[in-house]
Amino acid sequence: MDPEKRKKQIYKVTIVGSFANAILLIMKFIAGFLGNSSAMIADAVHSVSDFVTDLIVLIFVRLSSKPKDCQHAYGHGKFETMATAMIGFALIAVGLGIFWEGAHKIYLVINGESIEKPEMIAFYAALISIAIKETLYHYTRHTGKQVKSELVIANAWHHRSDAFSSIGTAVGIGGAVFLGDKWVVLDPIAAVFVSILIIKVAIQLMAPSMNDLLEKSLPEEIQNEILQAVSEVPGINDPHNLRTRRIGNDFAIEIHVRVDPKMTVEEAHFIASEVEKTLRRQYGPNTHVAIHTEPFKKNRDLNCVVFDDRETEKTE
Repeated sequence: MDPEKRKKQIYKVTIVGSFANAILLIMKFIAGFLGNSSAMIADAVHSVSDFVTDLIVLIFVRLSSKPKDCQHAYGHGKFETMATAMIGFALIAVGLGIFWEGAHKIYLVINGESIEKPEMIAFYAALISIAIKETLYHYTRHTGKQVKSELVIANAWHHRSDAFSSIGTAVGIGGAVFLGDKWVVLDPIAAVFVSILIIKVAIQLMAPSMNDLLEKSLPEEIQNEILQAVSEVPGINDPHNLRTRRIGNDFAIEIHVRVDPKMTVEEAHFIASEVEKTLRRQYGPNTHVAIHTEPFKKNRDLNCVVFDDRETEKTE
């Protein structure tokens, strides 16, 4: 996809989400205070985190789409990865806050203290929030898959976590309103349950981005695909010492290949360029490819694929 078109689509889906979050957080705060529902106020705080997340997406997508420069020779893709991790941390913080508030109220009820009974306005607000946030989740996730952005997909899950939070809030408020004063404790119980779901989603979002920031290699099946693709380029022998990683949404591939020692530098360069073209056709035009050419030795075992420099040195 064209980078400029990709950026516009990300901006569009994020602006729609931020506008909806701004309306929801105002509605939830008003409903929470007027409806005497601490769960709804906690839900409103969650919507504030959604709004802040949208701002992070808008800022970091602009940064990550910047071209390479002398300070960032590999581009700015890691800004998007870092933003995804920040969303995960934000979700964990919100989840822990909701958990603490709910657990504290449960403790008060267990010790014989009373908590305020929520009103119907808070229940209606929770239902509206569920509908809007679930719609935003599907719209944002669909766009994230189209533009192949982990950051946008992460933001979609943030929308869904808010929907989960509102479901718990609706159950708690509804139970307290329709079942009587003895069931007011359902409000904080539901909040605790939802907070656990939020933290679980946050960990699932953070794991891939942390792997990318820590330079984890691409999955084994992709590495095997790379070796196979390189092997099929005419003039290439024994691709080895493969190193891979992600830079934002792009791949970085470094590999050693062997060529006929009687080739000229120009011929070897042509073959290396063919390898680069092959990999960029397969994994995208922004794929970073580094090829190290070595002279082919006839007594070398072609079935040996080396991934470690020390093993390479032993075989030469």
